[in-house]
Amino acid sequence: MPIKNNQGSDNIPQLRFPEFKDKWNEEKMGEIYSFKVTNSLSRDNLNYEEGTVKNIHYGDIHTKFQTLFDITKENVPFINSEISIDRISEDNYCKEGDLILADASEDLNDVGKSIEVFNLNNEKLLAGLHTILARPNLEKFDIGFGGYLFKSNKVRTKIQKEAQGSKVLSISATRLSNISLDFPSKDEQKKIVECFSSIDEKIQALKKKHSLLEQYKKGVMQKLFSQEIRFKDKKGNDFPEWEEKQVKDLFKVTRGDVLAMSLVSDEIENDHIYPVYSSQTKNRGLAGYYNEYLFEDAITWTTDGAGAGDVNFREGKFYCTNVCGVLLSEEGYANLFIAELLNSVSRKYVSYVGNPKLMNNVMAEISIIIPVSVEEQQKISNFLKSLNLRIKQLEIEIAKTENWKKGLLQKMFC
Repeated sequence: MPIKNNQGSDNIPQLRFPEFKDKWNEEKMGEIYSFKVTNSLSRDNLNYEEGTVKNIHYGDIHTKFQTLFDITKENVPFINSEISIDRISEDNYCKEGDLILADASEDLNDVGKSIEVFNLNNEKLLAGLHTILARPNLEKFDIGFGGYLFKSNKVRTKIQKEAQGSKVLSISATRLSNISLDFPSKDEQKKIVECFSSIDEKIQALKKKHSLLEQYKKGVMQKLFSQEIRFKDKKGNDFPEWEEKQVKDLFKVTRGDVLAMSLVSDEIENDHIYPVYSSQTKNRGLAGYYNEYLFEDAITWTTDGAGAGDVNFREGKFYCTNVCGVLLSEEGYANLFIAELLNSVSRKYVSYVGNPKLMNNVMAEISIIIPVSVEEQQKISNFLKSLNLRIKQLEIEIAKTENWKKGLLQKMFC
């Protein structure tokens, strides 16, 4: 991607395509955008089955929709047929290039979060509850540019400064009108849109691949647990039939220790520093390391709290707090497969009287049908481990690409 590195100055971004040299223009948002009327229809007035007009709910801007909104790629609700929309003028229906902002949020980071309508596919769309509909002067803004401009750090910071409220923050069209926007020629805008669109396409492709792999893992695990899929031994023969066992027959059931925070380090200082797990962690451990360990290659589960019943296999040496139950086995039953199998059933045994709990005595009585051969268990574990590794690699690649995009958003806009 041919991007020139500048020092960055007023109205000149730090990074830009080398063929562009002119300073960016600066105007108030109210001089570029005109604001249209939106509706206040709640979720109860919307459905995903049938209708003639679709509606943008502010919650979907916060959680679902992509920066450049393509109606053919998003799941958008219809307005219920019994709701009269006859009085809505044609001018207040969304058009390609329109910016739709969420005008309220409990989180400062999300107030004024926006999408740009990029492709309507000739469908009818309205902006709904807690949204602001802003229509650009297309002689100044190319379609797509506003979507990324309003994701840039500088514009987001300006919106946050204009937000009002305490528990719930809000932004109005009047206050948005006063925000200054920097923008280049339409030719440069097109290049910027092409750049970020290609990055977004890569991110979405990676996320789709991640989702499909997660679905595949879920499906294959069900078949493994039901014995629809079986492995063979080293000689190609069938393993013995599975048997029903109670947890207490397979494991020593115990729990972790009270965490001494004075012994936690922020950095790995030597070969004798180990991760710490508790009810607040899954696979990465706490943000610190302990200078001793209690367990090695064991299964843990969260005994109480919101994550009660969450089961994980902990490979290697680790320290575990007293809100973790621990399953120990000298025969090799502590492996990824048994952990996944227990995780698929453990929440059925959680008590929700008061604080959710899955105590040691209850875990010990849980019955599961397992391969009696540890060799078969290990084969399944290795297979699941390879799937987890592929999923993890995709998550790392997604995070790296998103961070790269975040860095470009900071440097490619004034």
